[in-house]
Amino acid sequence: MPDLQRRELLVQGSAALAAIAALYTSRRAYAFPTRPSEEVVRWLDQPTENPDPVGIQKQLVWEDLDSWITPNDKFFSISHFNRPTIDEKTWSMEIGGLVKKPLKLTLADIKARPRQEVVFTVECSGNHGFPFFTGGIGNARWAGTPLAPILEEAGVLENGVEIVFFGTDTGEVAIRDVKMQQNFARSMSLAEATNPDNLLCYEMNGAALPAANGFPLRLIAPGWYGIANVKWLERIEVRDTRFMSLLMARDYVTIREEEHNGETVWTEDSVGRALIKSAPAKVTRKDSDYRIIGAAWGAPIDRVEVQIDQAPWAPATIDRSEEAEHAWKIWSLDWANPSPGEHTVSSRAVSTTGQVQPAMDDPLIAKKHTYWESNGQVTRRVRVV
Repeated sequence: MPDLQRRELLVQGSAALAAIAALYTSRRAYAFPTRPSEEVVRWLDQPTENPDPVGIQKQLVWEDLDSWITPNDKFFSISHFNRPTIDEKTWSMEIGGLVKKPLKLTLADIKARPRQEVVFTVECSGNHGFPFFTGGIGNARWAGTPLAPILEEAGVLENGVEIVFFGTDTGEVAIRDVKMQQNFARSMSLAEATNPDNLLCYEMNGAALPAANGFPLRLIAPGWYGIANVKWLERIEVRDTRFMSLLMARDYVTIREEEHNGETVWTEDSVGRALIKSAPAKVTRKDSDYRIIGAAWGAPIDRVEVQIDQAPWAPATIDRSEEAEHAWKIWSLDWANPSPGEHTVSSRAVSTTGQVQPAMDDPLIAKKHTYWESNGQVTRRVRVV
């Protein structure tokens, strides 16, 4: 079954799932570009101390990246409001608003529906937006049931154009002089929400969703930043207008200067779909030979290029042993006999349509005045002895 490593899987039936999970587990160690007896050379520029250990409880440590799939215990975890404790025996989710047939589904109801898997790299849109937040990313195999058939069963009315996803987590929000309790909530258009890849997800890497990642149910929307993948789901509501909330219209809005006919125009865009990006993950050493390993994601990737110091960009090798449409690409570049001393390592991804990950002085990055959607080229520093 060698081709199973190279494509995403749609799995129905627990026996098939168990067999495929065993296959991935047994082969995963051989799929990553590692060399026996190599050692990791830690970056000189390490993340600064996390000032919000409650909201940001876990991040990916790039030097620990050693598998295509991120284990659950290493997957990043962020919350904006409280982290609810939910009893799956009493939990249910409502689908209502502008529908012909409102639904109320238990976890058992959802698990009884057709099962689908997707491998998807989730990145927080604030990743690399602060010196302390550089590991808000992970790649997992998510399992659940497709959202589109459930919306079809509920029967979206003709004037229903916006699908809002409400989480169980709540927090106090102040707007001007008004204070209110708000649920975490994000929305998509009906066309976006009915993408066949979108899942009501109850499983992560073959296990029940961890509490920190949305137990018992979350939305998985491949291709979107993490903010859109609502955790701890409790309600889906169909509306006839755009949904405007703290996390749609005030926060998670990218502010940027743009030039139009010699004039500066300020724009504001709600954070949505993920942008092309790559990052060097680690440098390894075996004897006098070094290797740079990293990842690229956010768009269909054609190639990745690496720059050491101010040398010309060099093509990296993409690991094709494990791939999926919505998953990151692992890449590597052999670096033979580098000179002793401090070096910089940068990477840039290029999409299949020719889109290039922007440099930090590109107007897309340099004239952006918010920390979200920080997809500029990542540069790390390393010392060779």
